Amino acid sequence: MSTIAIVGAGKGLGAAVARRFGSEGFDVALIARNQERVDALAAELQGEGIIARGYTANVRDPQSLIAALDQATQELGLIEVLQYSPLPQKEFLRPVLETTVADLKGAVEFSIYGPVAAAHQVLQGMRTLGTGSILFVNGGSGAKPSSGVAGTSIAFAAETAFAAMLHETLKDENIGVGQIIIPGAMGDEGSGKSPSDVAEKLWHLHTHHDEFRVYAEELPGAWEPTAS
Repeated sequence: MSTIAIVGAGKGLGAAVARRFGSEGFDVALIARNQERVDALAAELQGEGIIARGYTANVRDPQSLIAALDQATQELGLIEVLQYSPLPQKEFLRPVLETTVADLKGAVEFSIYGPVAAAHQVLQGMRTLGTGSILFVNGGSGAKPSSGVAGTSIAFAAETAFAAMLHETLKDENIGVGQIIIPGAMGDEGSGKSPSDVAEKLWHLHTHHDEFRVYAEELPGAWEPTAS
């Protein structure tokens, strides 16, 4: 069986992605900071016939993330798909002149150390499988910096660079690396930005390894895949 690990799993996008990939036969590893919440979501998914388990990790603590991914691999099998989509913390969303060194330290841990640790942890398993996908979910500042949210603008730029380099380096190994940009907040069904809409686009990235970035837009049908 194939396994997807969702880092930053919650009731919105995480649950939608779990259901989308679960419908394709994937087992699901739900990773977040709160064990009770991921256990509750896992139980809900299991009631729908999806094999799912919850694991705790803080993405700002690379060792805890590595341990969670290792445990998920031991219990569910090699991870074929890694989704990195934790929600940024409020201190990362301050205007540039109010953003301190301490704020940037947290943003770097969140958007650079976490993704690098997670990607390296799952990569050997994907090579063993002969296929895989590493999927990054970022807000609009991941594509265009905004002085109103300096922490994510700076850290997401580095995360995007890391993802783009992985995409270029791994494409000949049948391992896809992709990014979805979600401007603003998640939307309602049919907006192109609902959890199920975004989950479908992540499935698209998983099945189209040649593409690097897609956008979740406000209007239905407005998004177009872009190759890099």
